Order: sequence, then C-alpha cells, then structure tokens
Amino acid sequence: MLFALCFYHAIILDRRKFGPLGWNIPYGFRESDLAVCIQQLHDFLEMFEEIPFKVIHFLIYDVNYGGRITDAKDWRTAQMILDEYMIPEVLEDNYKFSPSGKYRSIPVTDKEGYLSYIKTLDLVPQPEVFGFHENALITCNQEETDNIFATVTSLLPRSVSGTGKTRDEIIMDLTMDILSRTPQLVDIISLQKMYPTSYEESMNTVLVQECIRYNRLLKVMADSLRDLAKAIKGEMVMTAALEEMANALFNNIVPSMWEAVAYPSLMPLASWVTDLNKRMDFMRGWIKNGVPKVYWISGFFFPQAFLTGTKQNFARKYKLPIDTISFEYEVMPHTGLDGVEEAPADGCYISGLSLEGCRWDHDAWTLVDSKPKELFVQMPNILLRPVQNRVPPETGIFKCPVYKVLTRQGSLSTTGHSTNFVMYVDIPSKDPEKKWVKAGVAMFCGLKY
Repeated sequence: MLFALCFYHAIILDRRKFGPLGWNIPYGFRESDLAVCIQQLHDFLEMFEEIPFKVIHFLIYDVNYGGRITDAKDWRTAQMILDEYMIPEVLEDNYKFSPSGKYRSIPVTDKEGYLSYIKTLDLVPQPEVFGFHENALITCNQEETDNIFATVTSLLPRSVSGTGKTRDEIIMDLTMDILSRTPQLVDIISLQKMYPTSYEESMNTVLVQECIRYNRLLKVMADSLRDLAKAIKGEMVMTAALEEMANALFNNIVPSMWEAVAYPSLMPLASWVTDLNKRMDFMRGWIKNGVPKVYWISGFFFPQAFLTGTKQNFARKYKLPIDTISFEYEVMPHTGLDGVEEAPADGCYISGLSLEGCRWDHDAWTLVDSKPKELFVQMPNILLRPVQNRVPPETGIFKCPVYKVLTRQGSLSTTGHSTNFVMYVDIPSKDPEKKWVKAGVAMFCGLKY
C-alpha cells in the first residue's frame, strides 16, 4: 500500500507535463502531502485489524490532496485515479497499474527490492501509465515546441537591414489587410425590429445580445487599426497601446486590446481573423434566414446564454418551472446541415464541437480509442432535448465536459463556475467512465488553428 501511495503521488505530479490534458489547473502538489498520507496510512494500519480502505481513501483524496484541488473536473479525475490504487486488489501480487502490466504491484519485499524494480522502469514513462492514449506525447511535445517558438519570436530584432520591406511596411500591410477583412457592424436598431423581445422565442434576445457583443469587438478592431495606420504614417502619436498592438500584429498574435473585448481563443492572428469572419457569417445567416436548423455552438460569444434560451423556450411552451428543466443528449447521424431537413420540435441541434482524447465510432455508436496521430475529431450533431426532472443514466454513458478553448480553465465568475466551461454532455460509451476521465477526454468549441 505504501508503494501504491507513492505511485499515485508520482502519477498526479507527472500529469502536469501534459498541460490541460492532465489537469485543468496545474496544482502544486508537494512532498509534504505525501508525507502526511504516509503517516496516516501507518497509523490506520496499526490502529485497526482490518484495513479501513474507505477511510484512507477519504483522507488522501478529500483532505490531503483534494484540499489543493479547486476545479470540479479535476476532483473527479483525482478520485478515479486513486480508485485504482487504494483498493484491496493492490495487496495482490502483480496487480496491474497500467494495461500493459509493465507497471504493477510486485510481490512483497524490502525497500531495496522495490528500488530495484523501480530502476527497471522507463526513465520517461509512457502515456499508458497515466491512462492517456499514445497521442498524448504529441500534445505534450507540441506544447513545449510552442513555448520555445514563442520565446524565440519575442527575442527577434525589431528591425533588420536588407532590401526587403521594413518592419513598419510589413505592419502597415497587415493593418490594411485586416481592416479590409473586418466585418461591418450589425445595425442593432433594425435587428431589434426584426427580432423583438418575445415571450415565446428567447432566441431573439440571444441573437441581439450576441450581435451587441460582436459589434463592440468589431468597433475596437476598426478604430485601433485606423489609428495604427495613422501613427505609422506620422499623422498621430504612436502611443504605448498602439506600439503593443503593432508588435502583436508583427508576431501574428491577437492584440491584447482586442482580447479584452473578444471571445476566448487560442488561435494565432491569421486564423483568428478568419474565424471571426465565419462567426459573423453565421450571425448574418441567422438574421437573414431566421432561426437556424442547426446551431453552430462554436459561433457564440456566450454559448451559456444560448443554452438557457433553449430551456426557456421549452419551459414557457409547456408552462413548466425552468429550474426543473435539463437536457437529454442524443448523438445524431448527421454533421452540420447535411441531412437536416428541419429543426426538432423541442430543443435544438448543435454542431461545431471537437473531441480530444478519443473519437466517435459511427458504426459501433460509442466512444473508442483515438487513431494514431489524430489529436482531434469532429463530433456529429448533438440533439439537446429539454426534459423535466431528468434522471441521468448511471451506466453506458460518459459525462463529457465541454469547454470553449483548450486551456480548460478560466477566471471564476460571480456564479463560482469557470467562464471557460460550457456544460456536460452525456455520450454513449461501452467502456467504463473512468477510462475517459483518466484519458482527459473533453469537447471544445474552438481549437488552436
């Protein structure tokens, strides 16, 4: 049990190198946490004739290590990892800590025997010991590479000699190109006349609020780009904010003054501008053609408001209290608008979610392991069906978290929930839920590229 406890400590520490795939928040677990757990384990083994596994599990997970964990999804991960280490089976010889059996509980021996076994293990552990797919190594290496290149880019000289374009000319070209591609503002007054506030249709309010948020972003973009162009020409003073914006454009980074009023995104500037235009195309299509048959959830500035609006429509239609309404989830055979003839009578279809850590098998109709080198896969449309007093199934599903971006964390809002977390979606799974929890499986509205 001491070996299993130390193994657990090593696992939760080393998961941090996988970034958000390992933990939503990189917690500062310390040797002192392990020391307290070892002392408690010793005391309880001396105190009771039968091993109190539940008590030991509670102290380790809920008190010692759990006291540092602040994210609900990380709580679930820590618990399901510990469920494989503090159990009676760990007392058996060759109990497997990983599917391959390379990491196991060896027959009881002395300290030197355990140290000898530890020396036979790989210096760099394979992803399987953490419960990850082998693709996790790619994710880990990509994260390190991105950090290195970000550092190198920040150290590049601001001006170079040669016959090519100067830095100011490059920034000026970028400024005019982005300005020409920046969508026009939505006429909010006309929009409110077309889609007035209605008791029967909450989506009108959602659409107007989304367009107001996008207008604020588009106005900041257009004004700052024009000011930067004037500053480069010498027609106005180059302020610190404009200088920072120029550096961001040169480095293909979204300027901080835009990020302050924008939706969460990890995309570089070029991809970000393209994504912004796609989002505005979705909004203008909604304005022009009416309520969509399929909602592109990735196109929402604040998807939580859209989900609340869907529940409100159902509650008002059937005169039910909204606090008793929740969603049932059904994965559909179609993707996007393909094969969708009309919207559902109740609820809505959503598209645009990307799955990390596993993939959806259309034939088996369940979650399965990812293919090699396939980090993300697009999920089919999902039907959100509002129901009253829903009792979620206990087996046969994986309660998959949905986030806006890959970081899986966000500043806490007044509700106490992460602003990055959107909802849980129940997805059919023939494998136990703990497999996908340990693998860090989640869905995202937006990727890096």
